[in-house]
Amino acid sequence: MSSHGFSGGPAVHDPATLPSDDNVNAYTFCVELDGSQWFLQKGKMISYYGSIEFDGIGHGRLDRLIRTSFHSPLHASDWVVARGSGKMLLADRAFDVNSFDLEDGNLTIRSGNLLAFQPSLALKQSIVPGFLTLIGTGKFVAASNGPVVFMEPPIRVDPQALVGWADCPSPCHHYDHGYMTGVLGGLRALTGLGGASGEEHQFEFVGAGTVLLQSSETLMAEQPMGAVPPDAGVPGGGAHGGQGQQSGAPRLPGQLGDLQRRFGL
Repeated sequence: MSSHGFSGGPAVHDPATLPSDDNVNAYTFCVELDGSQWFLQKGKMISYYGSIEFDGIGHGRLDRLIRTSFHSPLHASDWVVARGSGKMLLADRAFDVNSFDLEDGNLTIRSGNLLAFQPSLALKQSIVPGFLTLIGTGKFVAASNGPVVFMEPPIRVDPQALVGWADCPSPCHHYDHGYMTGVLGGLRALTGLGGASGEEHQFEFVGAGTVLLQSSETLMAEQPMGAVPPDAGVPGGGAHGGQGQQSGAPRLPGQLGDLQRRFGL
């Protein structure tokens, strides 16, 4: 290693070389705050430069912002507001991360895939369990298990590959005739055991709009947000849980987000 960093190695960034509201690489996105605010899912900020504060949803001084931009009480405990000045790096367990722009749009996205969004967008609770809806004009950041592809309806989609849909009606379920009449389908109907593959069960989209798919049939595994991880060497963690909240401890009202958001289809 040379005196100026890694000789012939990876680029070493500083605030001047980091991009503004753009990807650093395929797995990391840089948000620039200039006295502005972003909504951020807990656990997705990996580092930042500058003077940035993180406030939980429901703080009195942010009431006006919450009234206009955040309308999903079941998910409130999973989100914070980042405000101040500086550059903030977002990532999610080395999944692909990208930003998307809505212009007077309406997009519904799987709740675990949405990492951050500008307050010019209003977040609402979707009628489809496990999904959230963004309405308005602004930028949001989302993760996916593999690159996102955009498809035009009418189309039938493997539920495991679905990231979201924009400006089109909510999907309905479609079951293959062989699944409905076959022996395996009958056993599943009687016992409730087993699942249907994408070849047996799909989401069907019709009408105008765009469907967002990840190039993988494996959902991003969700994890509780805002809790101290039970890892050795982490203050409050360790094998015995330290001072962190134990998994069997009762949860307070308003902390239901990390349970309800896992009713995804």
